[in-house]
Amino acid sequence: MQPDKLITMANQIAKYFETQGEERALPQIASHIEKFWDPRMRKQIIAHMQNGGEGLDPLAKKALAALKPFVPQAQS
Repeated sequence: MQPDKLITMANQIAKYFETQGEERALPQIASHIEKFWDPRMRKQIIAHMQNGGEGLDPLAKKALAALKPFVPQAQS
């Protein structure tokens, strides 16, 4: 997926939750991304963050910094 699209999506999620205040919004933003974004999308947005995170809303940046690293589940 294009980085611009991921930035837009992350910013939209941040805007949705920002009315709840930063303390409540940050874990909800991170949780939403962990639950609903494909691992490849998370990997791309984290790489974007590591390169400065240009274009990301400050609230989105804080939430993305709190994401747990993706660990693939073993196949049974």
